Amino acid sequence: MLSPKTVGSTSGFMGAAYLKAGEHFIEHYHPYSEEFMYVVRGTVMVRVDGRQEIVLSPGEALMVPRNVRHRVENHGHDEVCMVFHLSPLAPRPELGHVDTEANPHTGKEPEVGHAGRPGGAGEAVAGSPR
Repeated sequence: MLSPKTVGSTSGFMGAAYLKAGEHFIEHYHPYSEEFMYVVRGTVMVRVDGRQEIVLSPGEALMVPRNVRHRVENHGHDEVCMVFHLSPLAPRPELGHVDTEANPHTGKEPEVGHAGRPGGAGEAVAGSPR
């Protein structure tokens, strides 16, 4: 959506993500970026560091600190639409996202030696409108 390639941004990028019922994004972390998530439609469960579970409904948001492992899951019956933003940018795009579990779609195994730090740079913080 808004990235260095599409608008010339130099500080981060933003996009929309969709998850059908039962789908998930495999566990991963961002070594250079914080990730902000905002749920527009549906409900997601975000597993943080494999132990903390945070449920987000429409209008709620979450900030995942740099180096914190997270997995986004749709356990509902409806498609989820969420907006995400990552900042700052990694030095190169391929360095910005590290999978920590096998990817069944590509057959790619997790990157050994890059499991993120337990607790990362801090705990994930959820927020909702006041």
